[in-house]
Amino acid sequence: MELRKLLEIAVESNASDLHIVVGSPPTLRIDGELVPMEMDILTGEKSKEMIYSILNQVQIEKFEQDWELDFSIALVGISRFRVNIYNSKDCVEAAFRVVGLRIRTPEELGLPPVVLEFCRKRAGLVLVTGPTGVGKTTTMNSMIDIINRDRSDRVIIIEDPIEYIHEHKKSVIIQREVYSDTRSFGSALIHTLRQDPDVICIGEMRDLETIQTALTAAETGHLVLATLHTPDATQTVDRIIDVFPPHAQQQIRMVLANAIEGIISQQLLPRIDGKGRVAATEVLVACPALRNIIREGKTEQIPTIMQTNAELGMQLMDTSLKDLYCKGVVSYETVLSRVKDISHFKTLLQKTGKTFR
Repeated sequence: MELRKLLEIAVESNASDLHIVVGSPPTLRIDGELVPMEMDILTGEKSKEMIYSILNQVQIEKFEQDWELDFSIALVGISRFRVNIYNSKDCVEAAFRVVGLRIRTPEELGLPPVVLEFCRKRAGLVLVTGPTGVGKTTTMNSMIDIINRDRSDRVIIIEDPIEYIHEHKKSVIIQREVYSDTRSFGSALIHTLRQDPDVICIGEMRDLETIQTALTAAETGHLVLATLHTPDATQTVDRIIDVFPPHAQQQIRMVLANAIEGIISQQLLPRIDGKGRVAATEVLVACPALRNIIREGKTEQIPTIMQTNAELGMQLMDTSLKDLYCKGVVSYETVLSRVKDISHFKTLLQKTGKTFR
């Protein structure tokens, strides 16, 4: 079967990913679970033939030189895909992430209303965090689309690779792909500051150089949106500070305390009705108390700040899990596997009249 047909099946099956792996049939990830397709097991020769069928000569040469390749492709009228090609046991394999053609709204994604407030900020740092595959890029692009719709700004997006394509609406959107339009996130960011941006969007804050430049941009009057592979708000703050050498960390605490505007941490959970997955979100909103504890290095107090400032739109992940469970959207077993603080979760349930088994 041609690779194009497999990608079409992935979209029709509402899969998030398609995996081409030697020694197994093509495999879909549907609602977080791997589902092998009813096809023959792939040989090394067949896998390479399928994958190379979508590459041009330049991409083939780059892959054979680097042994890794990231890019995106589009099937007209069907979907866009983020692609990673790699070698495994001397065989060519690939992972395809289904991106989609339409940018969904925060309401469709189940994001809390405070996300709209983040999109109205004129300066500062807003982060979308979580493990791989929980929709961080989808959330960030949804926020970009709101800015594009509502504000007359110059928005510069740096990604590896470009996933969603934005058309100019009220804003002017510039999308730059790492290794295609620029050599690195760090290099692109430094030059972006000289390109008259109002909003800067970073596909991933990977290293010290990128984080440092993002903080500088946020501190100097730009709105910076970025993603980070951290599971919650507290660990996000710690990660940003810890990436710097010890002698610089106190200064970075001051910079981050001034620059941070919000953190959205998310997970995707299977719905109890079997109709896809739903987002559970933890939200941190900057306030004077938060800025003080970041300056003082007392990040262990962040959960307390979030619990006592719910009126600002803050919520812990366990609160979001409780709400989804009480609404009957996710199962008890699913929630139990994701809860961080069992005693806090029990308290939350008791207030709703539900009991913890």
